[in-house]
Amino acid sequence: MNVINEKMFKAYDIRGVYGTEIDADVACRIGQAFAELIKGEVKKDKIEIGVAHDMRLSSPELYEKIIEGIVAQGLNVVKLGLLSTPSFYFAVAKHGLDAGIQISASHNPAEFNGFKMVRHSAIPVSGDSGIMDIKDMVMANTFETADSIGEIRELNGLIEEHVEYAMKYVDINKLKPFKVVVDSANSMGGPLFEALFKHLPCELIHLNAELDGTFPAHEADPLKDENNKQLQEKVLSEQADLGIAFDGDADRIFFVTNEGVTVEPAIIRGILSMLFLRKNPGAKICYDVRPGKITSDMIEENGGVPIVTKVGHSLIKEKAREVGAVFAGESSGHFFVKTEFGIFEMPMICAMMLMQELSENDKTFSEYVKPLYRYSHSGEINFEVEDKDAVFVRLRQKYAENLKYDFDGLSFEWPDWWFNVRPSNTENKVRLNLEAVSDEIMGQKLEEVKKVIVG
Repeated sequence: MNVINEKMFKAYDIRGVYGTEIDADVACRIGQAFAELIKGEVKKDKIEIGVAHDMRLSSPELYEKIIEGIVAQGLNVVKLGLLSTPSFYFAVAKHGLDAGIQISASHNPAEFNGFKMVRHSAIPVSGDSGIMDIKDMVMANTFETADSIGEIRELNGLIEEHVEYAMKYVDINKLKPFKVVVDSANSMGGPLFEALFKHLPCELIHLNAELDGTFPAHEADPLKDENNKQLQEKVLSEQADLGIAFDGDADRIFFVTNEGVTVEPAIIRGILSMLFLRKNPGAKICYDVRPGKITSDMIEENGGVPIVTKVGHSLIKEKAREVGAVFAGESSGHFFVKTEFGIFEMPMICAMMLMQELSENDKTFSEYVKPLYRYSHSGEINFEVEDKDAVFVRLRQKYAENLKYDFDGLSFEWPDWWFNVRPSNTENKVRLNLEAVSDEIMGQKLEEVKKVIVG
């Protein structure tokens, strides 16, 4: 490709439209650049990089070209094959690989593809820790190939190995024979949960199970609740106990009650925090700065230590590693579990722990979560603005006495309401999340803050 779009190189991954921004040549260059980055950090003779891919139509070609680029620089490749992103993380960390690349564009539409990169222990490579260095090398395209190309081997049976590991976190004998509807959106959560449910005493009703990189049923983004409509209706028509939805690469998981309502991720994060604290009394739990106060409530009520982090899966994982958190969660549905070989998304563990908790209670899922809806939330609202800096000047001037956090934008807090405004990394936009103790206060304060943002 003659012209490289620098905007593909983002804060957490590399992502663009296949054919116009990403092609075989770009993939090969990214493989070469990643190899050079890792070669400069890992001081040993035989470096192994794991490579996996999702079901997008362009992924097999990009998979082979990434591998071609890595071995051209003299590093060895371990082919991991078709995997969800959590299974990719598991494979890199569990098998002691030096680094890894997953070919996926997560929840983006079919025309996109991309690359998620990790170091050893599945530690993310982010914009601040290597992606911009990779960008510079890809743009320069001055690679010198190694004297001898790297070797290639394969690792097989990774999904079953991942399932076997996840099952250690629960007592399968305590699970009720739930009827569970799973919508994998024709993407990577399907094979993973098909393998898991073979071991569970539950009935699986699987929607959109066939892998299809064109996403024929709907967009693979359950954060947008319109994408959960089919799942919600099926839960109701089947009188199922719960529903589960994934994004395209299955590193985000969402839950639907028996009454067909998608549970707010902050509530799921709070429940999981409580469950991990039962096993790890007094432990630290990380969560991102966006409002979702139920999480901190439940951490404190269960004797844990809440630690607020920046938004972004790589930043939350970085903080969780730093403080030794046993669990962490992001408002967008990423849930991270500390294992003996790394901390990363573990949706199977989270789903089974939740199912065991529901099994040991006499309440339905809907009855269980109802008391946890303590607050009224605005949802995330985006504002296009001419001057992002001016917005934060106005917010500081009006609400200075109630400033709580000044990272990832600004967060302000009062006894009965609180909010965060943070800037977009790439656009002239700011994002508002506001929460309050009642719908009335939330509505009033939302209008007030909107006026400050728009000037």
